[in-house]
Amino acid sequence: MMNTPRRILLVQLADIGDLILTTPAIAALRDAHPAAHIALLTNRHAAAVLEPGIVDTVHTLDRYGRNATVAMLHPANLRKLWSLRGKHYDTVIIFHHFTLGLGTLKFALIAKITGAATIIGLDNGQGWFLTERVPDGGFGVKHQAAYWLELAAQAGADAQPQRARVAFDAGVLPLTAYNGMRVVIHGGSGGYSLARRWPVECFARVADALHEKYQAQIVLVGTPADEAASIAAAMKAPAVNLTGKTTLTQLADILRSADVYIGADSGVLHLASAVRTPIVAIFGPSNHRAWGPWAPGGTAIVLRSAPECSPCSYVGHGIDLREGCAARTCMRMVTVSQVIEAASAILEGREDDLPPTKEAPYATEARGWQDRLSILGIPVDKVTYKRWMQLIDQWVRNGSRAYHVCTTNPEFVMIAQSDHNFRHILQRADLCVPDGVGLLWAARVLGTELPERVTGSDGTRVIAQHAAQKGWKLFFLGAAPGIAEKAAEILRSDYPGVQIVETYGGSPRPEDEDAIVERVNASGAHILLVAYGAPGQDAWIARNLPRLQVKMAMGVGGAFDFIAGVIPRAPETMQKYGLEWLYRLYKQPWRIKRMLRLPLFVGLVVLRGEK
Repeated sequence: MMNTPRRILLVQLADIGDLILTTPAIAALRDAHPAAHIALLTNRHAAAVLEPGIVDTVHTLDRYGRNATVAMLHPANLRKLWSLRGKHYDTVIIFHHFTLGLGTLKFALIAKITGAATIIGLDNGQGWFLTERVPDGGFGVKHQAAYWLELAAQAGADAQPQRARVAFDAGVLPLTAYNGMRVVIHGGSGGYSLARRWPVECFARVADALHEKYQAQIVLVGTPADEAASIAAAMKAPAVNLTGKTTLTQLADILRSADVYIGADSGVLHLASAVRTPIVAIFGPSNHRAWGPWAPGGTAIVLRSAPECSPCSYVGHGIDLREGCAARTCMRMVTVSQVIEAASAILEGREDDLPPTKEAPYATEARGWQDRLSILGIPVDKVTYKRWMQLIDQWVRNGSRAYHVCTTNPEFVMIAQSDHNFRHILQRADLCVPDGVGLLWAARVLGTELPERVTGSDGTRVIAQHAAQKGWKLFFLGAAPGIAEKAAEILRSDYPGVQIVETYGGSPRPEDEDAIVERVNASGAHILLVAYGAPGQDAWIARNLPRLQVKMAMGVGGAFDFIAGVIPRAPETMQKYGLEWLYRLYKQPWRIKRMLRLPLFVGLVVLRGEK
């Protein structure tokens, strides 16, 4: 049991939204230790949001460039840090995850400089300098505010959820009086990541609809970089544009005056939560479980399209895709009508009638068919061709959505070690069949067995055979011109009655996605086979999965090439002993760079096993 703290230093050096989410923990500490001196170390630009009196002292660091760790090493900031040595703090609480090595060293240095006997923080295995630890389950396992309340509880505070607290201006609002409803819209996402932004034209259509339906006053807020001018230009209705014209405290007052706030993941969203304004929040690549609106006792609706690859940033213990992917499909799939309906429900007081925040199936379904092992952190299912066909039949007959099957092989596993998005997709896929003799070997090394090798190329033929018997309809997407058509022709000859309803080359480019999805859905196909090559084909499937009306989608790589005879199969003896890769290397010497991943795979399995 730690001693009652008397002088506490709180460290929160992230952005405005992060500081707002820390204020429930700060308030809990103040309630628990009214006689203690509580100080906060934060960034100067964020400090203005603090409610007066919530801490006794504020120490601020200045920004120098975008890298926070480098900025801390600026002489002016180092002098400020060194001054903490004489403040005699007995307890330091660090409100950060220790995600990056340099960042961890930064916080360790701050703790060391203070000379405090008690250092409290989250521990993900990197908190070697902490004296009091709270387990870090990873981003999104708990909301950030809940994590920070747990740290406060380690110092004797109450961890029960409470609202965030911010400062107000309490002056005259820079708005004319308005007797009707007020809708505040923030089109930005902060400077950290532009991937979180919803399209300008979508905000404009929502604003016009709410103005027409409720005669609502539309107020645009944020900084000049938040595209308010573009939103206003795209609108038909009038808007009050206050971007760049308010301080943080004035913005808090404006948000408090709104009947509803609409925006994506940003610090302004958390400011709106703190002042208890009803919220419609739009999330895509960022982790809504970690940074969704913190509104205990308030109203907050989170809208997301929930593709398989979302969230792709701040997942587990990694930062991953801070800027999302080029397609930004997850944001585009949140529709204007969904946002209008959510805002209307709030304005009409019927928000309880709306469905809960949409979650991807991987996060909600209990999958009884999964019997899997982990190889280098990537799942591989213990499945046979027979069991796989049984699952497909169940999905076609009774499935309510599209199921994603990945043909996992050692090359996939190695790509996933550095391609964070591909790793998430494999980990979240419905089924990962063991396509590669190397996986069977790895399973034995790990003390288990995979029943058989289940490949995408052979699997395509097995699917076609069963499709002819069961009436499944197939759609072939991708491959060079003519190859998918040739493969379809051969399969129709080999399996009379198979219904390959369409073959289409298309392109995996983001700008072509909408038209291709519409084409696939219009075909009435049950099964979509995509030959865009790995990892692109599975990324395409993952980000479009919620709107695909097929029952199963699978990347097949070069399967169409094999079936069409463009690339000859290895002799049966080589196939039997899993040496097809050697035959392909003989036929395609350029694959040598890709094949070099195989010895690396062997070495890592021996060294790391499942991890």
